[in-house]
Amino acid sequence: MNEIKHIGIVGAGAWGTALGAAAARAGRRVTLWAREEDVVASVNSVRENTRFLPGISLEGAITASGDGAALEGCDLILLAMPAQNLRTVAANFAPYFKNAPLVICAKGVELESGALMSEVAHEVVGDRPLAILSGPTFAHEVARGLPTAVTLACADNALGAAIAAALGGATFRPYLSDDMVGAQIGGALKNVMAIAAGIAIGRGLGENARAAIMTRGFAEMVRLARAKGGRIETLAGLSGLGDLVLTCSSAQSRNFSLGSALGGGESLADILAARESVAEGVTSAPAMVALGKILAVELPIAEAVDAVLHKGADINTTIATLLARPFRPEY
Repeated sequence: MNEIKHIGIVGAGAWGTALGAAAARAGRRVTLWAREEDVVASVNSVRENTRFLPGISLEGAITASGDGAALEGCDLILLAMPAQNLRTVAANFAPYFKNAPLVICAKGVELESGALMSEVAHEVVGDRPLAILSGPTFAHEVARGLPTAVTLACADNALGAAIAAALGGATFRPYLSDDMVGAQIGGALKNVMAIAAGIAIGRGLGENARAAIMTRGFAEMVRLARAKGGRIETLAGLSGLGDLVLTCSSAQSRNFSLGSALGGGESLADILAARESVAEGVTSAPAMVALGKILAVELPIAEAVDAVLHKGADINTTIATLLARPFRPEY
């Protein structure tokens, strides 16, 4: 394909803005589409997304717009909206995408259908080139130019290499893969495991419990990905194990902090009401459980998180049930 010079980003939350900052550092022109008028104004006037990414100065190569027509002519489109919004947004914006390849930067599974984000995109925009960008990333660190490595999964090796060249730089390092399924399962299920790890820490269960959740959660990721057609080596990489370690180990993680608050006794309704940002694991939990049932894959930790979040299950009882499971071989 031709050199990627102009990148459009749909979604101007912290993650979309951070990706714009990385692309601008790589020498690309960036058009950032934002739904919020105040975000458009602040990016264009004070060179900062004061609502979602305060304190980060943005380069002049980044402009923001609330008009989808501003994306026409972009060589590449990054989809950085919350996972549950991808279908609607992609359908509304498809006329502006023209023939530009799409990079899905949302981590999740569609709640209503159980579809991966790539499957949703194919349904909405047809058979066009797609890639998945996933991995251990906190938006503020990416935006500041701190060292970050990600998985860029694309079935077309040449396209993947072109996207990596367009986004990559000294501190933003894309590693190529052709396993789009594995990259998506890892990115979605790690959010659920982060909620579980947060609950354990918030409940005072200790670091041993966190390590056990991370390890057994990784086993669930591997089982589900393999059943869906992904590869184990993908889950052992940045978009699986790497993302799991980061998200389960830091209070910066939206999902871990939500779980910690739940474990500390706060209600889910109160936690969500106090936040503007999205913790994808809340909707990914039931979607992953449903997908596991379809694929006949056992996901006890994901099921426990779903029960606590959405079925009124008592946290102490749920933990006791997990700890009462029969002893079994590790593999």
